[in-house]
Amino acid sequence: MPRVTELNVNGQNRAVDVEGERTLLSVLRDDLDLTGSKYGCGEGQCGACTVLLDGVATRSCITTVGSIGHRKVATIESLGHDGHLHPLQQAFLDAGGMQCAYCTSGMIMSAYSLLQKKPSPSESEIIRSMNGNICRCGTYQRILTAIKAGARAMQGAAQ
Repeated sequence: MPRVTELNVNGQNRAVDVEGERTLLSVLRDDLDLTGSKYGCGEGQCGACTVLLDGVATRSCITTVGSIGHRKVATIESLGHDGHLHPLQQAFLDAGGMQCAYCTSGMIMSAYSLLQKKPSPSESEIIRSMNGNICRCGTYQRILTAIKAGARAMQGAAQ
């Protein structure tokens, strides 16, 4: 796989010089200093590394940078602006949707992807969409509460 020299990350073209076989997670964390995405299982099973590729929730620990092409990468660092948390991030804080918070960035990115496609999902749609995002602390009910509140806040912010 050829070397990759540029990635579109969080709305900016970023110069890199990496082997195409490297994982996106590795390049984000080690080369671009974007450490919000976490290394969990390394097998795409836990969701801690979730980022968006052209708006689709993607496990960055199993995605090679050589497979990305011109698709746009969005990380948790892209959500907040001007020192303010995104409404979904704030909803996670307000609902206590975290304990150790290791899974939180992946949870938020998966939920953000869902809410971009479906602004008012049902509880069962949220649960189905979040399937595969694992919280070892077991704060699932608070995460569900946070996503519902985040959805309402995002709709309010859009009006």
